[in-house]
Amino acid sequence: MNTEMLTLEKFEAASEEVKKVTSETKLIYSDYFSAKTGNKVYLKPENMQFTGAYKVRGAYYKMSTLTEEERQKGIITASAGNHAQGVAYAAKCYGVKATIVMPTTTPLMKVNRTKGYGAEVVLYGDVYDEACNHAYELADKYGYTFIHPFDDEAVATGQGTIAMEIFKELPLVDYILCPIGGGGLATGVSTLAKLLNPKIKVIGVEPAGANCMQKSIKNGKVTTLPSVNTIADGTAVKTPGTKIFPYIQKNLDDIITVEDSELVVAFLDMVENHKMIVENSGLLTVAALKKLDIKGKKIVSILSGGNMDVITMSSVVQQGLILRDRIFTVSVLLPDKPGELSRVSGVVARESGNVIKLEHNQFVSINRNAAVELRITLEAFGTEHKNQIIEALSKEGYQPKVVRTNI
Repeated sequence: MNTEMLTLEKFEAASEEVKKVTSETKLIYSDYFSAKTGNKVYLKPENMQFTGAYKVRGAYYKMSTLTEEERQKGIITASAGNHAQGVAYAAKCYGVKATIVMPTTTPLMKVNRTKGYGAEVVLYGDVYDEACNHAYELADKYGYTFIHPFDDEAVATGQGTIAMEIFKELPLVDYILCPIGGGGLATGVSTLAKLLNPKIKVIGVEPAGANCMQKSIKNGKVTTLPSVNTIADGTAVKTPGTKIFPYIQKNLDDIITVEDSELVVAFLDMVENHKMIVENSGLLTVAALKKLDIKGKKIVSILSGGNMDVITMSSVVQQGLILRDRIFTVSVLLPDKPGELSRVSGVVARESGNVIKLEHNQFVSINRNAAVELRITLEAFGTEHKNQIIEALSKEGYQPKVVRTNI
């Protein structure tokens, strides 16, 4: 396949076009991640775009390349959320009708935001791929113009304008980390980056539970996963793009995969150290920083989006605190007699532990005088402090056991 369609001239034209709808997302130097990795780490905060993600770039540029006739037919697309909002906003700017097919699992906030831009939303399927097939059916039935979220050269060109901005701010960048769902962003960024500097390294990052591009690269052809399972809903794609796959093969240097638990920890890092909300897919590149075996390099981590509903946010924060031993639950056995609860509380208080919840089970043993179970959910400063509290309880003879935390 010809891989010469994404030219420097087209990227330059796209860069000028997308300025009409994008906010300036200047690089943010991260003292925290730089210290953690031994590199100079910069964040490209596309989560700060008006639509909450980079997707408006590709959607708007694609819209600008359509004929008036194609636009007036009405636009349709499929998306798990960010492309949906990008297309809906671009359609609003051009004054044309937009229909968006979204998986039924899409967070409510993304659905409502898409509707808020004036688009008609159709919920269909459990994953993006099922929604996409339905969108094609609707396009055939009603004659709509389909805008693919990633398997389209013009869309990929629009997304690649991110690389143009990175190079203008940081000409000597060594590495760019880029999230991968279907591959549109990685195609645009890696292709333009190589045009500007063939020596630069562009690393794609995928969820371990939706690594369709990694599998495809390994197999040398576009490969469909039997299923996907990840909290990174924006990159939960079973089949990468066929049109853009040759660009990935040519320009992407490597692919890293990230577990969901690593995304949870990355969310806490971003909130606590940069005061930013970044959605799980946008956190892929942050979680991947620790997996790079390099030192002293200038690295840009693309934060692709920040559209995250409050319920998901709450769950991620809780799980992150548990994973970091900031919240834990310990079970102790104590005699069922007055004063024992006060005694346990005194031990925890002396070690500066903060009790969140107590569960008292009198029926753990037939002989209540011998033992009843007390489950204490505590807030700690981290692993060292957690171990300190457990050791103090052990010295008092309580034989503490760490158990699953449910809060």
